[in-house]
Amino acid sequence: MASAFRAKKLDLGGFVNIKVIRDHTKRKAYEQFEPQRQALRYIIRNTSLPQRMRTQAQLQLAQTSCYTRPTQIKNRCTMGGVGRSVLRAFRMGRFQFRLNALEGNIPGVKKASW
Repeated sequence: MASAFRAKKLDLGGFVNIKVIRDHTKRKAYEQFEPQRQALRYIIRNTSLPQRMRTQAQLQLAQTSCYTRPTQIKNRCTMGGVGRSVLRAFRMGRFQFRLNALEGNIPGVKKASW
């Protein structure tokens, strides 16, 4: 199912491994299908609508791909692909952040010493 969402031509300039590519694919799919998911969730929760319409919306929402769900998105390091200890503001793992900060590659970040 992932191939249905994955772009035909990937820009692999910043991607490291398959996990990072898959995460990128999930983010794009989520961004694309989120308005549709919100509309279906609104129909499901609206009690003034007929029950049949709400049930059809539930089935339609259940049949959407798992790649369109927000819970599938995991913060991953864009440089190393690790999924643990990722700093959200920089989208980098702790170790990659440290290396880049010491080299001066991250603007506005410098080693604190007191």
